[in-house]
Amino acid sequence: MSLVTVRVTARGAARWTRGHPWIYRSDVRDHPSEAGLVRVVDGRGKLLGQALYSPKSEIRLRLLERSARPVDAAWWEGRFRECLARRGDLNATAYRVVHAEGDGLPSLVVDRYDRWVVAMLLSAGLESMRGTVLEALVAVLGPEGVLFRHDVPVRRHEGLPEEIVLAYGAVPEEIEIREGPVRYLAAPWSGQKTGAFLDQRPNRLLAGSWVPSSGSALDCFTYHGSFALHLALNAGRVTALDTSQEALTRARRNAALNGLTNIDWVERDAFEALRAYERERRRFDVIVLDPPAFARNKSAVPQALRGYKELNLRALRLLSPGGTLFTASCSFHVRTDDFDAMLREAAADSGRRCRLVLRTSQGADHPEILTIPETGYLKGAVLRAD
Repeated sequence: MSLVTVRVTARGAARWTRGHPWIYRSDVRDHPSEAGLVRVVDGRGKLLGQALYSPKSEIRLRLLERSARPVDAAWWEGRFRECLARRGDLNATAYRVVHAEGDGLPSLVVDRYDRWVVAMLLSAGLESMRGTVLEALVAVLGPEGVLFRHDVPVRRHEGLPEEIVLAYGAVPEEIEIREGPVRYLAAPWSGQKTGAFLDQRPNRLLAGSWVPSSGSALDCFTYHGSFALHLALNAGRVTALDTSQEALTRARRNAALNGLTNIDWVERDAFEALRAYERERRRFDVIVLDPPAFARNKSAVPQALRGYKELNLRALRLLSPGGTLFTASCSFHVRTDDFDAMLREAAADSGRRCRLVLRTSQGADHPEILTIPETGYLKGAVLRAD
């Protein structure tokens, strides 16, 4: 089938040359009314590649293939096999198979939960290829079921409905998965993201090693208890905080699944709890701060940094001598330099001498491409306070 041809400006073409796959509306000369795969050329008619075209989005074109090779089921199967080969052994039964632009497949997210797959098609251009993508996913991954988690606001900008759709087979409400020595229940139909937070997996696997034998740990923003479970393998006692009783109910079930009885699940705001623990002069050997995104846009960054600083300042004051703080931000708009500056200020104000032990980021199954800053959002640090 012949493709519609779309011309772009020199500035638009330069974005692809410099390694970024997006071309914005203002750099597109032709504007077809239908979403789909298109052939993209420069002002002289030279082929630049094939792209996903979204007629209602500011991101009008997303680069998919630089040649004229047919983008058919065989093409998608080949790309999915390449993605799997890059993952290697992740010591877990739940991981990201496709990280959108990070894997050269813009606006597509595919997460595997044991024998099931949860995916997101986040652009109108990609949505037009839903059947082909699904066919290739089933052929390569061989799942028992595929669920499309399309209940995300970004689809509104593409003129697409927010929905949750069972696309193939059957997908249970809960899936038991393994992460190193820990098991927990993911919620593909109702949980955050596609059912669990997979990007912190390598840092959770490290968490148990931060706790001295029979030491104490505090996990703020615990959600389903993923960090707390790993901490509890070594700790004498873990306090896990969250404001959601529903999340804590699942966390308790996760603890029971692992036979762990040394976690206190506390329904409480983390800011409030840290202030109270400081007044009570409580001390912890390890504290984990993994909050939700504080900055949804650039204008929210200053306020977000103030929030991060308060959390980290109070956490540093609560650490036992030689204690460890793991702190993270999943806000894309809070850049690494801003995060580091915030930590320096918090350390200075705490009066503690803090040593940077390790910088962390998202797992290898969430690849970050240097020329595509949008692929990297998670940044973190392991600090030790004297």
